[in-house]
Amino acid sequence: MTGPLDAADELNRRAGAWRAEPARSVQLEALALAVSANIPVLLWGEPGIGKSAGMERLAENLGVPLETVIASVHEPSDFAGLPIIGDDPAATGVPMAPPDWAVRLAAAGRGVVFFDELSSAPPAVQAALLRVVLERRVGSLRLPAPVRVVAAANPPASAADGWHLSPPLANRFVHLHWTHDPRTVARGMAGTWPELTVPLVDGTKVSAAIARARGAVSGFLTARPGLAHHLPEDAEARGGAWPSPRSWEMALRLLATGYATDAGQDAVAAAVIGAIGDGAGIELLAYLEELDLPDPDRVLADPKAFALPERGDRQLAFLTAVVSSVQGDCTRRRWEAGWEVLAKAVDAGVPDVAARAASDLAALRDVRWPVPPGIDAFLDILQLSGALPGA
Repeated sequence: MTGPLDAADELNRRAGAWRAEPARSVQLEALALAVSANIPVLLWGEPGIGKSAGMERLAENLGVPLETVIASVHEPSDFAGLPIIGDDPAATGVPMAPPDWAVRLAAAGRGVVFFDELSSAPPAVQAALLRVVLERRVGSLRLPAPVRVVAAANPPASAADGWHLSPPLANRFVHLHWTHDPRTVARGMAGTWPELTVPLVDGTKVSAAIARARGAVSGFLTARPGLAHHLPEDAEARGGAWPSPRSWEMALRLLATGYATDAGQDAVAAAVIGAIGDGAGIELLAYLEELDLPDPDRVLADPKAFALPERGDRQLAFLTAVVSSVQGDCTRRRWEAGWEVLAKAVDAGVPDVAARAASDLAALRDVRWPVPPGIDAFLDILQLSGALPGA
């Protein structure tokens, strides 16, 4: 049976059809990188810019369900859970029942939850979202680890009843500015949009990538301790990205994911700045450009064939990366090779630079392993710290 709107529905279906093509988009790559690293992402953009459509494409490409939750129309109890009284509350307590979207994601085991209109949510709702975003906890239900969290917000000036984000909630996200190149929009109107693909992690690079990221971030914060935590003074800046131990850990994971994939440097840069803010992010990226650390796994495979960097900050970052690499795959051969690397710091006349790395490396020792010769220069400090009792 046909109706008067059948032809119109077919026209609308065809007008809405599109195809994707490989194309460089820094914002899409940065979003995909953060999703791959499983770090909550907040997309800032004006109304109608395509944030919701981007989430649909992301979920489709990942092959996972998408649950869209309009944060501004919910009550705090919708995220903290509704109390359900059982037969004997004194014996079983009062569980907090989760909403239907959380139950569906838990049943699926993976997916994307998209909190839209976040900047229109009042402070009480933002407070209720804290555990959801960071711990994936909704009422009495814990969402599976593979569930990704993405949110979207309009700037307060253009949001309906807009609010600044609270600092605790803002510091849980990677903040990305969502815009569109007019040429991209024009091509999209012709039926072709850029393809959104999540970077694939190379399993063979995981250990070295984590070690390299740990060395870089640890070395930078040792040189710039004032950037470990800096809460901005004005409310608008506190509702964006700023450095804290939590956001530095996010930046470390983003760097490690970038090192272990083929993600572009500009996308990694955008994601890192979105985690720790413009000031700290730009300083870190400038530091990384000059750092150029050797691959710690290759050095551990042949510790005699490398030369210790000359700059003190590079030495510290590199030695931290070496110890982290040993920790990721701690065998006796790699542990002993780590001491050969640290011994070169002694030979170079900078044992103080290697002291912290020596303590961390000593803590990885299996009691069945003999003490290697390269540890001699560090025995006093290790005994005082208790890392090698009775060595």
